[in-house]
Amino acid sequence: MLLLLLLLPMCWAVEVKRPRGVSLTNHHFYDESKPFTCLDGSASIPFDQVNDDYCDCKDGSDEPGTAACPNGSFHCTNTGYKPLYISSRWVNDGVCDCCDGTDEYNSGIVCENTCKEKGRKERETLQQMAEVTREGFRLKKILIEDWKKAREEKQKKLIELQAGKKSLEDQVEMLRTLKEEAEKPEKEAKDQHRKLWEEQQATSKEQRERELAANAFQELDDDMDGVVSVAELQTHPELDTDGDGALSEGEAQTLLGGDAQMDAAFFYDRVWAAIRDKYRSEVLPTEYPPSPPAPDVMEPKEEQPPMPSPPTEEEDEAEEDEETEEEEDEDEDEDAQGEQSKDTPPPVPAPQTASSTEEDRMPPYDEQTQAFINAAQEARNKFEEAERSLKDMEESIRNLEQEISFDFGPNGEFAYLYSQCYELTTNEYIYRLCPFKLVSQKPKLGGSPTSLGTWGSWAGPDHDKFSAMKYEQGTGCWQGPNRSTTVRLLCGKETVVTSTTEPSRCEYLMELMTPAACPEPPPEYPVEGDHDEL
Repeated sequence: MLLLLLLLPMCWAVEVKRPRGVSLTNHHFYDESKPFTCLDGSASIPFDQVNDDYCDCKDGSDEPGTAACPNGSFHCTNTGYKPLYISSRWVNDGVCDCCDGTDEYNSGIVCENTCKEKGRKERETLQQMAEVTREGFRLKKILIEDWKKAREEKQKKLIELQAGKKSLEDQVEMLRTLKEEAEKPEKEAKDQHRKLWEEQQATSKEQRERELAANAFQELDDDMDGVVSVAELQTHPELDTDGDGALSEGEAQTLLGGDAQMDAAFFYDRVWAAIRDKYRSEVLPTEYPPSPPAPDVMEPKEEQPPMPSPPTEEEDEAEEDEETEEEEDEDEDEDAQGEQSKDTPPPVPAPQTASSTEEDRMPPYDEQTQAFINAAQEARNKFEEAERSLKDMEESIRNLEQEISFDFGPNGEFAYLYSQCYELTTNEYIYRLCPFKLVSQKPKLGGSPTSLGTWGSWAGPDHDKFSAMKYEQGTGCWQGPNRSTTVRLLCGKETVVTSTTEPSRCEYLMELMTPAACPEPPPEYPVEGDHDEL
């Protein structure tokens, strides 16, 4: 392009007679030896009516050098710079629109001819652009060679990983078998250990229940004749079954299995289960004793609570007095704290060892069981480590296959962007572009990032497909579409995000300079002599 612009002044230097405001390419339409035909063919007028400051043609083509036609065009020759068309309305309006000042020939305004200076600056800019293009293209060729080498290395690595995958799969299967074989004796030993512990728990629980039942039997056997009668059972109204607050003779006999009395041998099996949850002990401590330490579940209980002896009449009276005093104290507590009524004595507290944390905890494994567990755990660890290695290898294979098959441009020049991210900081946001992956923004003063889209496809025009990228399906806008970003790729010696805008709501435009976008520059030809014209 620079070469073409340097050659154009050779044409402009040739003066061709033509009316003011007519371009060199259109001069043949304006032949003063014959009538002028409007360029739209709407009329034909004598040539002396061209530029007579009166609009005769509908398209304004008869007044290229005056402001008579509002839809006409004035051509600025701008020798030494770039020719330009301006609206005829700007002719002689007191503003210098053409750098050569030819548009203000009759306004009284003297326009300085700045075309040479503009041409010089334009040439400098074009030379700089040409230099950037040459250097960028040189770097682009290096990028292409780097990708060729990298692609070959990745393909070799992919082949190695695919070959190693089969070996690792076999190893994983072998370790899986060893793990399953080690887990069988482990499971059997652990199941046996738990079974023994649960049997001991059941035996211990039954023993405690029998002790509770024996204590209740002795309390109920008021006459100590070795049997519990219907009358003795009726002394405990809390065992009422129909909800009337009293235990009738029929209800008591039903609880005794239809018999009039029950001895100790059958009390536990036939009666205790039916009355256990309702039964209240006749002997209650003023304060419950602290929970005794739980014995080892593997050992039998060493001591049992002493069997209470039948109370005497004096003891009954003393207990009644104590109960009266206790009830008064409890009434005061009830008024102050809103506690439940104490008319019904509380249930006998179950022995603390039944709910003891120590007793509920399964004892440690024996030495042989622990050895099975350790062996199985070691087999599991080896299997899991090999399985993780296989998953990592499969992930590496997928990544390599994706990268090798990815479209990085005609010659892979954009491949170096694949593992990179670039940022641009503005007054409000930090924009982040990770090519072929995502675009995001986050507030400059802190906050969570917002997705502006993930990689979609190349989005340039058909003739220049790799000039733009499209990132889609970002975070949705409030009551709007999902955010998306188009990234324009510009030629540059460095890789840097130069700008980010939002031309439409939720649609962003980002510009990325990269050597990979530099086209091949035209060959440099020697230019003879110095030329000031552009």
